[in-house]
Amino acid sequence: MIWCGCPHQLKNMSIRGLKKKQPKTFKVRIITVDAEMEFSCEMKWKGKDLFDLVCRALGLRETWFFGLQYTIKGMCTWLKMDKKVLDQEIPKEDPISFHFLAKFYPEKVEEELLQEITQHLFFLQVKKQILDEEIYCSPEATVLLASYAVQAKYGDYDPNFHEPGFLAHDELLPKRVLRQYQLTAEMWEEKITAWYAEHRGIARDEAEMNYLKIAQDLEMYGVNYFPIAQNKNHTDLLLGVDAKGIHIYSINNRFSPNKSFEWSSIRNISCSEKEIFQLCIGNHDLFMRRRKVDSIEIQQMKAQAREEKARKKMENQRLAREKQLREEAERAKEELERRLFQLEDEARQANEALLRSQEAAELLAEKAQIAEEEAKLLAQNAAEAEQERQRLELTALKSKEEKRLMEQKMREAELIAVKLVKESDRRAKEAEHLKQDLHEAREAERKAKQKLLDITRLNYPHMAKYPQYCPGDSRDGTFEKGSIKLDLKDIDLKRLSFEIERERLDYLEKSRKFEDRLKELKSEIHALKLEEKQAGLCSHWNEVLGSLDHSLGNAPSWMKTFETGDSLDVNLQRPFPAYLLNTASSWPCTNKTQHMVPVEKSSSQANSLAANSLGTGARKQIIKVQQHDSDVIYI
Repeated sequence: MIWCGCPHQLKNMSIRGLKKKQPKTFKVRIITVDAEMEFSCEMKWKGKDLFDLVCRALGLRETWFFGLQYTIKGMCTWLKMDKKVLDQEIPKEDPISFHFLAKFYPEKVEEELLQEITQHLFFLQVKKQILDEEIYCSPEATVLLASYAVQAKYGDYDPNFHEPGFLAHDELLPKRVLRQYQLTAEMWEEKITAWYAEHRGIARDEAEMNYLKIAQDLEMYGVNYFPIAQNKNHTDLLLGVDAKGIHIYSINNRFSPNKSFEWSSIRNISCSEKEIFQLCIGNHDLFMRRRKVDSIEIQQMKAQAREEKARKKMENQRLAREKQLREEAERAKEELERRLFQLEDEARQANEALLRSQEAAELLAEKAQIAEEEAKLLAQNAAEAEQERQRLELTALKSKEEKRLMEQKMREAELIAVKLVKESDRRAKEAEHLKQDLHEAREAERKAKQKLLDITRLNYPHMAKYPQYCPGDSRDGTFEKGSIKLDLKDIDLKRLSFEIERERLDYLEKSRKFEDRLKELKSEIHALKLEEKQAGLCSHWNEVLGSLDHSLGNAPSWMKTFETGDSLDVNLQRPFPAYLLNTASSWPCTNKTQHMVPVEKSSSQANSLAANSLGTGARKQIIKVQQHDSDVIYI
């Protein structure tokens, strides 16, 4: 039969058919210890249907340990498997929340927990109960359990990877333990890490099983507590139900039961509380089931579990060997890398050393060349130095001799200067005496003039008015009147003038010779200064020249006056004989014809005559002695 119709009609019919066939559903949220899942359940589903769906989703086959729990009116209740989900007193919410938890606990976890997922779910639930302080655990045991939990989560301890602080965000210890001991988080981490480092090589499932094996020995492990009352004494008690039996506890002590009843000794249970009753029935069934022969399903599961454990063991051993080999290979690689790095470093150092040695060789070659050139230069300098040394030796010998001669000349000059100074002092004293004698002679002349005038007035009173016609006037300075003859030639005055002139000429001659000697010494010293600057004698000769100039500067002022070359003009204003003083002979000069100088002679002639009498080497000094304006005598 072929249905014919429009496509729109066919589409509407198919949608209506699907709506009729699709059952009504409600949403359910399943919360495990470490995950959440949501499912759509049919309205007619029973508790077992939802439970089986969750177990299939988890891959769980050991379903008899678990159940679905919900909270209603503040009490935790397990979902009944044989009743519809919506017919039970579940919370009216969308979606409806259920907790997938272990309802019954095994007596021996290592023997009864076959699947890895079952073991993992138990591990997570027991760990949460310990951290929430639903199961009491000593501080020492909590640290050990925490180390196994860290091993299950992080694997083997690696100090290079697991640095301090890597457990800061993990909850590993109960708050009661943290409050009990005043330790910092770093101290707790250090204690846990110390145990954790010893679990090296333990797989995750082994670490979780070790955790459960320690936890199953705790007093509150797997016990469900229910408050009860004893009618006779009206005391509050706790009823504990676990895998081994029923226990009675006091309200303040959940560790040690006051009385215990094992499941093997219990025949009937009468209880008004259905929750307790179901819990007792389930634990009793498991207790009896453990003591019977395993069913085919259990045997298969145990066989598979054994095979799986063997396989995992072999796999773990293989992984451990591979890991060990890998670690050894890594260590060998690190060693090779270290050795390679060391060899590279050694090669680099060798290359650097080679480069340095090459540079050093080039530098040494350059230095050798420089040294050779320096040696040649030093040899040349040595030869020049030897020549210079010989020259300096000769110069030193010459300088020593010249120095000795110069010192001798200097001493001679100093002696001459000292003698000259002494002679100057003596001449100065004689000059003072001569000045005094001259003063006395002038005073005698004045008296003689006065006496002459007096005599003239007495003898020639009529001639007093005309002195130019006085008798006896003679050019030779004598006056005669009868037997009276007055000789105005003052012998002492002549002698004094002669001695003054002679001393002056002697001093001028000595000064001239001394100046000539000083000039010679100065020229010699200046010549030596130019030659012996390096010998350090300049300052010495400067001192010598200074001492000589100083010695000359100490001469008396009257001697310096004679050195100026100026003429000495002495107006005696008295009768004086017109004799020429002869400085070369003794006083007086009697050879008048030879030494007389006429008064009419000019000064130039007198100067030439004086020069001829003194000689060509002496200075030309002129002394003019005048009695009257027309009587002049030049010496």
